[in-house]
Amino acid sequence: MSTAKHIVIGLVVGMLLMATAAAAAAQAMTPIGPQWWPSRWGAGDEAGASNLMTPDKVLEAVKLITTGKVYRLGRTYEPGMPMRGLRNYKLVIPTLPTGGPFAKNRLIFNEEYVTGELGQVGTQFDGLGHIGVLVGAEGDQNAMRFYNGFTGAEMVSTYGLKKLGVEKVKPFFTRGVLLDVAGYKGRMLDRGEEITVADVRATMAKQGVSDIRRGDVVLFNTGWGSLWMKDNARFDSGEPGIGLEVARWLADRQIACVGSDTWATEVQPNPDPDLRGPVHQELLTKNGIFNHENLDLSELVRDRVWEFAYVFVPVPLKGATGSPGSPIAVR
Repeated sequence: MSTAKHIVIGLVVGMLLMATAAAAAAQAMTPIGPQWWPSRWGAGDEAGASNLMTPDKVLEAVKLITTGKVYRLGRTYEPGMPMRGLRNYKLVIPTLPTGGPFAKNRLIFNEEYVTGELGQVGTQFDGLGHIGVLVGAEGDQNAMRFYNGFTGAEMVSTYGLKKLGVEKVKPFFTRGVLLDVAGYKGRMLDRGEEITVADVRATMAKQGVSDIRRGDVVLFNTGWGSLWMKDNARFDSGEPGIGLEVARWLADRQIACVGSDTWATEVQPNPDPDLRGPVHQELLTKNGIFNHENLDLSELVRDRVWEFAYVFVPVPLKGATGSPGSPIAVR
């Protein structure tokens, strides 16, 4: 073979290698930064930060129970509660009684029929299949990436997600920390007001909370929840909340879940008009950290309970993107 042919072949091979490298680099870089998968819990993991619910974490939380008082953190599911967009909720008792009478003892019973987006209305727990990012062409399910790199193509099913369904989330029994940022600032935070790391540190100092630990659940009280069922239009118009700075700070501390008295936990609208929901992507998609929204934190604030045992078991709706339910705090 001539020297010229060797040169041509070398150039072709070099160009192919360069093209392959460029394609790999493009795949590694996404609209929310470098490739974040595989998860630290393994390439097939679907439980995310709920893997941090270890026996040691449970025993740590038990030590925070000193009075035995239980606080219900979930709101009542009812008609008229704030719901984003066209989400809906409806409960019907078909007839009264729904069944009976039966047998000699004339037994009767009632049942309810519930419809709606149960994992995404009222007090809601975001599962890992809820939020992702499009890394390629619009409509390409292989270019839709979620926690641990799972693609839309791997997940899609009319009757529930085939991957990252909320049934894969492990029960929570861990240390909870409430950060009353509204108390620190002496007022309800306003729509579009971002909670900064400086705010977090100052709130912790005021409350005497020394640290945020691996596997904790961190809840933010903004005061915005006081609008619930009183001024739904204002409640839905936006909200105060954390931004990417605090989200990354919490992710660095490897918390298990974040939550708030607002409908998204993150500031809405984002101060950067080019971003929408970046905190959800940072926590859920990249780090497998869950989000608990529309919590009622008023009793904890009233009693100045800043550390407690947080207990929540997501309803195992197979293939669901989230879960309804009522978490509790035990002091």
